[in-house]
Amino acid sequence: MANALHSGKRLSSWRKMTLRIDRVGERVRLSGDLRSEHLHQVQAEVDQGGSRSVLDLEEVDRVDVEAVHFLNSCEARGVSVLNASAFIRAWMAQESARPAHLKAAGRTATKSKTKEGSR
Repeated sequence: MANALHSGKRLSSWRKMTLRIDRVGERVRLSGDLRSEHLHQVQAEVDQGGSRSVLDLEEVDRVDVEAVHFLNSCEARGVSVLNASAFIRAWMAQESARPAHLKAAGRTATKSKTKEGSR
C-alpha cells in the first residue's frame, strides 16, 4: 500500500514538472522534463536556430518515449544532441534500433489500451 501511495505521488509530480527552454545562438538548452507536449515548442526553437542548431540536454531529468523519438529524428536531420544522460542515450539507441513497423504498432497498442481503459 505504501508503495502504491508513493508511486502515485511520484506520478503526480511527474505531471507537474515543467521544461525550461533557453536559446543562445544555435544552442537550445533544455532543463527539466522533456515530454510530448513540449516537442512543438522545442522544434520551433530548433527551427529558429537554423541548420546548425544544437540541443543541450545536460539538465534534462526525464523524457517520455515521444521525446526519445523526437531526439532521434533531430539527430537524423543533423541536429546535434549534446550532454544527454547515459540512460537517455541508451533509450535513444534502443528505439532507433527497433524496426519502424514495431514502433508504429507500439504506439497504436498504447492508444488502444488507453481508450479501452477510459470506457
